[in-house]
Amino acid sequence: MKEASFALSDYIHFLKVERQLSPNTLSSYQRDLKEYIEFLEKQESLGSLTEIDRPHILRHLQQLKDSGKSARTIARHISSIRSFHQFLIREKMIDHDPTIHLEQPKIEQKLPRVLSVDEVDALISTTDTRKPQGVRDRAMLELLYGSGMRISECIHLNAEDLHLSMGFVRCYGKGGKERIVPLGHSAIAACENYIRNVRPKLIAKAGNTDALFVNLRGKRMTRQGFWKLLKEYAQKVGIRQEITPHILRHSFATHLIENGADLRAVQEMLGHADISTTQIYTHVSKSRLKEVYTKFHPRA
Repeated sequence: MKEASFALSDYIHFLKVERQLSPNTLSSYQRDLKEYIEFLEKQESLGSLTEIDRPHILRHLQQLKDSGKSARTIARHISSIRSFHQFLIREKMIDHDPTIHLEQPKIEQKLPRVLSVDEVDALISTTDTRKPQGVRDRAMLELLYGSGMRISECIHLNAEDLHLSMGFVRCYGKGGKERIVPLGHSAIAACENYIRNVRPKLIAKAGNTDALFVNLRGKRMTRQGFWKLLKEYAQKVGIRQEITPHILRHSFATHLIENGADLRAVQEMLGHADISTTQIYTHVSKSRLKEVYTKFHPRA
């Protein structure tokens, strides 16, 4: 189905330009749909997009299930396929939607892992601010925990996005949506130290750059680069659970709600389009309360 390859290329372009999805999301859509089209060609022997019907999609989903894919992964595939077919209808490439009445698998909602306040303090304190990279790493950790932004948002910050005298940072979330997040004293102090004493020396190695956070070669910091650093710091302070930059975002939201923050305010700071996404942190907070009760109450 050559037309399917062209249609997929047009669809990914549409997602990139019109919906301004992130590179990671685009990659996910492309990977899911390539697998889908390959199944239709090789397993179902279809020669045209117009031949696709609901049973073909159901057999593809069953194959995913048989291969051990999780309910969450299958749900993502369904979302990708449904969105692709809606695009095909809008572009008049097909005249019917075979994804109607497709049921999403039930997904067990897992509570996000979070760090305790003491663990966050230990993580930040282990940075060696006698070294340039230690000053930079502390600024990044303070900023991530102090703002709740995603690591992808953090590494794409430019110097002009940080407004320390006014106490806020401007970042761009999913779909290029801008939001303003306030910063606390610790994050402001760490970022001021980095910008004043370290960043000028680092960017001089690679020429001028707008990037706020750069590596030791003066290039923009990458997500993989920071993830590696974070794992090293976690090992130093004895954090045994698997740690990712996103865990700081989860910890930011959970600690705010535990201390009485308004859910709507947390939603705005996280950049969630739907408050139901933010509500998971209320469940995390209740779960942690239960752990404390079980551990310390004499008759628990």
